[in-house]
Amino acid sequence: MASASTSSISLQNNASGTRFPSSTASKLLHSNLKFPLLMPAPKATGIKSSSTTNYNEAVSDEEMDKIRRLQNGSDVRGVAMEGEKGRTVDLSPPAVEAIAESFGEWVINGLEKEKGRVAANVRVSLGRDPRLSGASLSVAVFSGLVRAGCLAFDMGLATTPACFMSTLLPPFSYDASIMMTASHLPYTRNGLKFFTRGGGLTSPEVEEICDKAARKYANRLAKVSTMLKSPPERVDFMSTYAKHLRNIIKERVNHPLHYDTPLKGFQIIVNAGNGSGGFFTWDVLDKLGAETFGSLHLNPDGRFPNHIPNPEDKIAMALSRAAVLENSADLGIVFDTDVDRSGVVDREGNPINGDRLIALMSAIVLREHPGTTIVTDARASMALTRFIIDRGGQHCLYRVGYRNVIDKGVRLDKNGVETHLMMETSGHGALKENYFLDDGAYMVVKIIIEMVRMKLAGSDEGIGSLIKDLEEPLESVELRMNIISEPRHAKARAIDVIETFRSYVEEGRIEGWELDSCGDCWVTDGCLVDSNDDPAAVDAHMYRAKVSDEKLGQHGWIHLRQSIHNPNIAVNMQSMAPGGCLSMTKTLRDKFLVASGMDKILDITQIDNYTKTRLEK
Repeated sequence: MASASTSSISLQNNASGTRFPSSTASKLLHSNLKFPLLMPAPKATGIKSSSTTNYNEAVSDEEMDKIRRLQNGSDVRGVAMEGEKGRTVDLSPPAVEAIAESFGEWVINGLEKEKGRVAANVRVSLGRDPRLSGASLSVAVFSGLVRAGCLAFDMGLATTPACFMSTLLPPFSYDASIMMTASHLPYTRNGLKFFTRGGGLTSPEVEEICDKAARKYANRLAKVSTMLKSPPERVDFMSTYAKHLRNIIKERVNHPLHYDTPLKGFQIIVNAGNGSGGFFTWDVLDKLGAETFGSLHLNPDGRFPNHIPNPEDKIAMALSRAAVLENSADLGIVFDTDVDRSGVVDREGNPINGDRLIALMSAIVLREHPGTTIVTDARASMALTRFIIDRGGQHCLYRVGYRNVIDKGVRLDKNGVETHLMMETSGHGALKENYFLDDGAYMVVKIIIEMVRMKLAGSDEGIGSLIKDLEEPLESVELRMNIISEPRHAKARAIDVIETFRSYVEEGRIEGWELDSCGDCWVTDGCLVDSNDDPAAVDAHMYRAKVSDEKLGQHGWIHLRQSIHNPNIAVNMQSMAPGGCLSMTKTLRDKFLVASGMDKILDITQIDNYTKTRLEK
């Protein structure tokens, strides 16, 4: 409940110049919502932090750098628990408190600019995955939010897409939301994802928030108080979110015999990986009439004892495939920890993730929106481009990073280039119809709806039949080169490597390699590299080169990118020619790394080991 002491908290406005969703965009989002009020509006509760916090006026650059390095593109991630060899805890409660406070100030400042008046009773929700560090770090988030002058709401175990939807679905409609998760990373890690009603924050916005948090953190000596005088208001948003998903399936299937149980007669296996995705089994599928016997790892367990909760993980997919075949299921679903990513297994036991998942979603979306543009990251295969074009779509290749891909689609659509689907090969996927939100559960909802529609239309083929003509790359390789440097210098050295690579390719120093500035994409405002008058901010440097020879023509590509997770360079290659990846690896080593001297600042052990192993075969 709001009290006099809560309302008297001073508002701090230190985020000037930050972009914030416009009132027009906010109204547009709300005008598209047609959901009834599902429960009484929750009462707001202010959270009071400890009054004993002291400050140290001396600001340490080293301490500030610790916080800045927690930025992970558009997220914050770090080590939250001891137990990971070679890593020390850096995502501590004091760090999280400073970041949450800076986010709260950013939200308040944005609302005041939007409304032209003081923003009172700004409401922020927090959800989290089942990680063991979640409880203590949640206290830090609540403490930081109250420092900023916000009211906090505790959603408990939740998913990342649900946190965003809590800013939209009535009666909740929070001003902003935070999801505490580190996705598929080890149980010792944790992190924060930020949302307003306009969507997820961009990398530059998170960078600004972390910079402000760094100054707060470096000036504080006291630890976060674990004694909250007023606990946050506990709210049950997940049941509302689940009902929202159920209604979408019921309405779009519109089953002629059993409208309320359109999944009757279907067996669907869910592998939640002990993350937050178990709700989809009992609160969505079961209530729609599906048989879910044989589902795996539904109970939340922050240790993730069975496998990494990741649709790209081979163990996760193998176990899901076995469960589908053993139970003769119609579909298998694999979620990551916080359910913003997903993959599926068709009834034949074929894993559908990566390019295959993009192809499946493209086939579904292009049936509904002929000719639409589909944005993917630059690791998508040449065969996927052909698949999309053969179905009448347009393929825009863009920068690696799910936020980059989604934001590119938003910009294109805003500028008149109809763009209904954006997907990264990691499993992140967003649709225009779903607020451009990367929601693994919603992605699965689309696939389930199509599966039921096919059955109602008399088709005996499963969902996998939609991608039966997708070609697979003959060879596909990913290698890593660690940067030999202190952490504080790793980013600058990575940029030097990537930009030197660009220069070598542009200047023709590597025969047969050509910088792929925008692939075969027809969009004229720039793809892999934005060349328009208002280019997108670069969160990590990366370039892709097309590889050709006189005999085969263009037969592959190589992509170098600066990792935003760790101090290394990622090298991705694909080829349609036997031995193509080996040839590219040798050329990369000899004609670029050694020739440019970059082998002196990079550990090229993986490059050498791959070459040696392939040559021995």
